[in-house]
Amino acid sequence: MLVTLTEMMQGLPERNAAVPAFNVFGYEDASAVIAAAEEVGAPVILATNKVALRYMSLQVSGALYRSLAERAKVPVCIHLDHGDGFESAAEAIMSGYTSIMYDGSQLPLADNIRNTREIVKLAHACGIPVEAEIGAVGYTDPSMNVEARLTAPGEAKVFAEETGVDALAVAIGTLHRMEEQSAPIDYERLAEIERVVSVPLVLHGSTGVKDEDLRRLAATRISKVNIGTALRMAFGKTLRSEMQDKPNEFDRVALFARPMEAVKEAAKQKMLLLNAHQALNV
Repeated sequence: MLVTLTEMMQGLPERNAAVPAFNVFGYEDASAVIAAAEEVGAPVILATNKVALRYMSLQVSGALYRSLAERAKVPVCIHLDHGDGFESAAEAIMSGYTSIMYDGSQLPLADNIRNTREIVKLAHACGIPVEAEIGAVGYTDPSMNVEARLTAPGEAKVFAEETGVDALAVAIGTLHRMEEQSAPIDYERLAEIERVVSVPLVLHGSTGVKDEDLRRLAATRISKVNIGTALRMAFGKTLRSEMQDKPNEFDRVALFARPMEAVKEAAKQKMLLLNAHQALNV
């Protein structure tokens, strides 16, 4: 069942649930994620990031993921992750995506607001919701000053009110591509943001979040939780093992069977931690 992000997020805080958004890179892992959602009985988001777009265009990925979503037994949203401007937003909408993110978090606040407002106007005219980011969730880098990039509640309030976004990604201690679950979640900052921002909140870089924190965050206004590295780690580890165990196997389908089962199980684990089975809304 194909749905928009707005349809999927309605009423989540009252259910103490959040919806996971998994970065996927093609038919196999997208199918594994949907299979996981169907087994758990949870809605799910298939997210396309910049890395995926190096290998598959928005037109192709949009057609593929829409087809899978329309045949799914649970609600599925297809989402452009970290779009970089008006053109990519327009292309995603024309390619059938049901949610888009514009990431202007590296820009001065005024520029981020201006660009986001233009994209919101375009997307809303087409019935598509928009996620944007304030503060900046960076990537694992020992030299990075994470504290300096955390979301300021006052800026989040101004940004949400002036842009009309449907969801707001906030920086509260996570980083993209963390391999260990060690992110220090700033719950005090999150509570301050929740007090002044009314739209659903989004957490990026969630592979690095401890299991107990994911459970706790599901009971907050965090409604969408982005996860990518955890699935890629499950795939890579299992594929390496499979190739060592079967050095003479050359068939792609045979080699991918166990790795994709591992992807499915990793996705199911995150869904259960987020109480996503309580998030069915349509």
